[in-house]
Amino acid sequence: MDYVNFGTAGLKVSRLAFGLGFRGQADPDEAERVIERAIELGINFIDCANVYGLEDDHKNAGTCEEILGRVLKRHRDDLVISSKVCSRIGTGPNDSGLSRYHIMREIDRTLTRLDTDHVDVYILHSYDADTPLDETLRAMDDLIKAGKTRYIGVSNFQAWQVLKARWIQDRAGLDPLICIQNPYNLLNRELEREMWPAQRDQSFGVMTYSPLGVGLLSGAYTIGQAAPSGTLYATVRAGHLAKEMNATAQATLELLREIAAAHSKTPAQTAINWVLSHPEVNMAITGGDTVAHMEDNVGAVGWSITAEERAQLDEVSSGQERVLD
Repeated sequence: MDYVNFGTAGLKVSRLAFGLGFRGQADPDEAERVIERAIELGINFIDCANVYGLEDDHKNAGTCEEILGRVLKRHRDDLVISSKVCSRIGTGPNDSGLSRYHIMREIDRTLTRLDTDHVDVYILHSYDADTPLDETLRAMDDLIKAGKTRYIGVSNFQAWQVLKARWIQDRAGLDPLICIQNPYNLLNRELEREMWPAQRDQSFGVMTYSPLGVGLLSGAYTIGQAAPSGTLYATVRAGHLAKEMNATAQATLELLREIAAAHSKTPAQTAINWVLSHPEVNMAITGGDTVAHMEDNVGAVGWSITAEERAQLDEVSSGQERVLD
């Protein structure tokens, strides 16, 4: 595993993070084993959120933090952990968003579930247009001062929102956000338009999620054939495969298979390697419901596609019609 600085911070993070947004895992003991295997393979960054629950079921929100809490008892000093706040976790009027009220309440609930006194990176899960950004950022700064988080970041923000946040923090003397977390893959290259120029100017860290385009780039699916039993497009996204595997996605996957074979790698490993080949990206967040998924994903590091191969993938995927996250 390779390790890099997280943006301009001195914090060292693995090029792969393990995300706990399990989509198809229902067994908490197996989920714990997958996390343990990720740690054995050198991953030191575990990404969670207060809304994450097993089987991607928000009725089970918080269960992934509880599972991570059990793992932390054995590895706390060796891991960098993050959690997120903003998503709806109840039916009440203050059960979502980025108000001071909600942030202060949810960090304490998260720390209780994790059974720890701090998270290393606390992330705003999305932009909240109903709350003044100044209120949100002052609350996050207070969490740093209270020792409940070491760093703060944002997720699913647009470039102008990231720059506005950093301007408010600079003007008010607040600790700056150190990272963004957004989707990025061969089928969703939206970050290249405005976020990459902003990152090169401001040097914040970048962790990307969904490097396999919601599984389309995993190599598990073939156009014209039914999704294999038990896979995402046979269960949670049943009926979506034919629509989402459009002409550009098909051409991208075909080239991905060719390049993967040339390196004796899998399409999934090659798709993640393409994400990591961008200098703006510090980490790619990989998921995985099983140990086998995790072990395959880790094969994305320690090698590199060629400049020519990257250019070919850039060209074939540039016509993607539908954004996938």
